[in-house]
Amino acid sequence: MDENKAHYVAATGIVIKEGKYLITKRAEWEKVFPGKWTVPGGKLEVKDYIDKPKDTSEHWYNILEILLRREMKEETGLNIRNIKYLTSMTFIRPDNIPVLVISMYCDYDFGEVELSKDMSDFAWVSFEEAKNYDLIEGIYDELKMLDDALKEKRENIGEWKNG
Repeated sequence: MDENKAHYVAATGIVIKEGKYLITKRAEWEKVFPGKWTVPGGKLEVKDYIDKPKDTSEHWYNILEILLRREMKEETGLNIRNIKYLTSMTFIRPDNIPVLVISMYCDYDFGEVELSKDMSDFAWVSFEEAKNYDLIEGIYDELKMLDDALKEKRENIGEWKNG
């Protein structure tokens, strides 16, 4: 495998419940962004699809949705629905592994928040309240994109813009 082509693939999700957004705080021991507030998500693993029946003779579909549902359940204990695309971004981890993150948003379905060991706290916040948290760079902008679109009842969110 060409090391210059390998990436981690991750999905994150902004959960919407009664007009508020779920944010979680990463544990202090995490390798990437320790102690920072973010939205739940994680890396794609082969186990997310390999043992499932293929949707065509060769392919699995809805893998990002499966990934986000798994990560949301593992990190927060919540079940989600109505998953939609928000934006995407890449970054280079401290161990020099590039990561492609697909940011999505979804509705809360059911469950009570029960954090995994990777998370140390959580909050349901409005867009304005999110300003009071030490969010990973870009998360606030993603919340703004989503909040603006929801207030204007727009399905098309558009591309990420700083500020």
